[in-house]
Amino acid sequence: MKTVAESAISVRIRFCTRQLIHRSIATCITTGFDDMAVRQLFILGTRGIPARHGGFETFAERLALYLTQRGWEVTVYCQSDAAEGAINEDISEDTWQGVRRIIVPVTRAGAVGTMEFDWKSIRDVAARDPGLVLTLGYNTAVFCTYLRWRGITNIINMDGLEWRREKWKLHERLWLWLNERVGCWAGNHLIADHPAIAAHLATRVKRRKITTIPYGADPIESMSAVPLRAFDLEDVRYGLVIARPEPENSVLEIVTAFSRRPRGARLVVLGKYDATHPYQRAVLDAASDEVMFPGAIYDQHVVRALRYHANFYLHGHRVGGTNPSLVEALGAGCAVIAHDNVFNRWVAGPDARFFATEADCDMHISALIGDPATASAMGLASAQRFRSAFRWDSVLAQYEALLDRHARPDRQHVAVVPRVSPVTAAAAVAVAAQPAAALDARVRAERSKADRAVALNAEHASTQVE
Repeated sequence: MKTVAESAISVRIRFCTRQLIHRSIATCITTGFDDMAVRQLFILGTRGIPARHGGFETFAERLALYLTQRGWEVTVYCQSDAAEGAINEDISEDTWQGVRRIIVPVTRAGAVGTMEFDWKSIRDVAARDPGLVLTLGYNTAVFCTYLRWRGITNIINMDGLEWRREKWKLHERLWLWLNERVGCWAGNHLIADHPAIAAHLATRVKRRKITTIPYGADPIESMSAVPLRAFDLEDVRYGLVIARPEPENSVLEIVTAFSRRPRGARLVVLGKYDATHPYQRAVLDAASDEVMFPGAIYDQHVVRALRYHANFYLHGHRVGGTNPSLVEALGAGCAVIAHDNVFNRWVAGPDARFFATEADCDMHISALIGDPATASAMGLASAQRFRSAFRWDSVLAQYEALLDRHARPDRQHVAVVPRVSPVTAAAAVAVAAQPAAALDARVRAERSKADRAVALNAEHASTQVE
């Protein structure tokens, strides 16, 4: 049973709460809600959402949906191939799962079309005077100088060291190198997806201008083996390679190492291979009968099943930061054999195995095929490494915190609600004040009782001490 003092405290709490509610209602009625800003973000640099092309598109989709659910107003620029001859086709807009999409048509293909898309997007977003822009990649960072000149806050994800990739010609590498330099200056803040990328950028700008946030992925904790039937892999041990067939991804070295000797296992190499392409032809020629090339697989359910059931994952990327394919392999709990470089060592963690030569790769493949227990232990370590750094919820929360710090309040969208007339507002305030005044009188009466009870208790306690 409550004491008089407890009752008085309870009444006082109810009074304070109600008083606060009444005052808040009166304030909102009197002033309206037109001071409530909605955080805005415009995302540039990808081909658009929903994701169909690569890591940046997947990230843009996940971030846009995440922020939209948390009250942001998100706009993503999307590239569209214009009909032939439709040079003046207009930019259009639509909405996808609560995210505004701005569709930008281009009239050219390949890299030139990408540059056309980026420039049109930059001009369009500048005309909208946005609160905040996030640019994914620096390949056309020279265009971002326009946003800098207009005073628009632009955060740039600097991706990997694109200009180091062997596939680019000299003039293309020079273009990328120059744009990396320009991006470091043009961006108000830079995002690196790997500590080594952050260290590299710190040679261009001050460290405080850089934030390191890795790429994310979804964990794969169970998958049916049914999709493996199409490849006759249900009861077969196999290793997996998912990479573009390019020299800097070490696909030739991996296939050659696996094919050195009979394995009693398979190597599954995903991707499109053209026998007329010199490098891809060399990969096909180096493969033993135990290497299979099922082609490019776009069904993510099948790809996830192949990852989850693989005995080990081979990752040969030599250039770049946090590679999405490697992160996804960790999320599937794969034992990892990766090329030995600073990028892969940080992502895969100390329990992975690393190779610098074909002989190293051959040795690690033989070890994991011959010792399933070790491969299983490495897979558990991969899953733990994934949980520690690459979960989407953690990655996206870090992005929101960074974006929130850089969002400019003076350029945020304002949600306007019509004001109520002064007469109506005054009447509402009067109605709201009456119950509060009556309650205050009851509180004073209860407080008086409580004070008397406290005094009596104190007197009684003094008597007992004496």
